[in-house]
Amino acid sequence: MSSRQRWQAYGLLFAGMTVVGSYVAFSKVILASVPVLLLGSIRFGIAALVMLPWTFPSGGWRVARTQLGTLFLLSFFGNFMFSICMLSGVARTSASAAGLIMSTLPAVVALFSVVLLRERLSLPVAIAIGLAVVGVGFLTLHRGAGDARPGAILGNLFMVGAVCCEALYVVLGKRLTAANVGPMQISAWINLVGFALMLPLGLWQAPDFDFAGVTSAVWILIVIYAVAASVLSTWLWLSGLKTVPANRAGVFTIALPISSALIGVLFLGERLGAAHLVAFVCAATGLVLVTQGGARPVGRLHD
Repeated sequence: MSSRQRWQAYGLLFAGMTVVGSYVAFSKVILASVPVLLLGSIRFGIAALVMLPWTFPSGGWRVARTQLGTLFLLSFFGNFMFSICMLSGVARTSASAAGLIMSTLPAVVALFSVVLLRERLSLPVAIAIGLAVVGVGFLTLHRGAGDARPGAILGNLFMVGAVCCEALYVVLGKRLTAANVGPMQISAWINLVGFALMLPLGLWQAPDFDFAGVTSAVWILIVIYAVAASVLSTWLWLSGLKTVPANRAGVFTIALPISSALIGVLFLGERLGAAHLVAFVCAATGLVLVTQGGARPVGRLHD
């Protein structure tokens, strides 16, 4: 892989997780009007419609039967369970606590990639993972991660579940992209499976919900959330992941909590302080370590 291709892959990974972090932050606004399970159903329904051209492409089905199980698990953990855990967590706990827990994502990705993909960690990547966790952890702790509201502990547990689901999404996505399955077809099918899984739960909440009470601004946010979460971020991440080892790609998940913090500052009335600067310096240093490490694989992938 050339240097240009490597940097393009890094840019796609960072952009993908930036989009995820943005919709995690904005979802708190939507959840004030729409319950979790119904929102998940609407999200996947919109995405399934948008992704129809890639669900049944003219070139035909390209996923081998042996990859169907991985495809289902990718959707189950990366879309279905992640949405339930993330939305339920954000609805119950503070934004700072959620950010603190999500800052452990690079380390969890690295752990899962070693266990499930048998990748080896290089020293620069290991240091970058440590910087990612320390930097964003410092940021969220400084902002005050404590939350005394009822249900906050349950919300934090949901966020831990979201971290594990997202880490599995990274690792399982690597197994499919390594098998030369196109990122758009992966995106289309995991959204369709996610919609099938979430629809019964959404229909359960729908009869008691006042759809007319949702403002047009919230509906616009829901459409943006659906496209960003189910189409844009998935395509960006899987496109970059195609040529980058999972544990190296995991460092770029630091963009998720950082972008959430920036959304909080720019749109939700939070203040930018010294803690943010420390987190950004740690993130930048970690990214330099990873991106200057070259394209040499850090370990062997198994099928």
